Amino acid sequence: MKRRDLIKLFEKNGWYFLREGGRHDVYTNGVQSEPIPRHREINEQLAKALIKKHKLK
Repeated sequence: MKRRDLIKLFEKNGWYFLREGGRHDVYTNGVQSEPIPRHREINEQLAKALIKKHKLK
């Protein structure tokens, strides 16, 4: 999955950029936070796991 597509999905569900980490950008919804790797392509299994974990639509 493309990184920008995953970020758009997070933002559509109320998440926003919090800060930069070493190799990740950290997104939050005010309660939870999730590091997103800074790669063009994100492993499909990781993307599916994040979507399922946070119940993104």
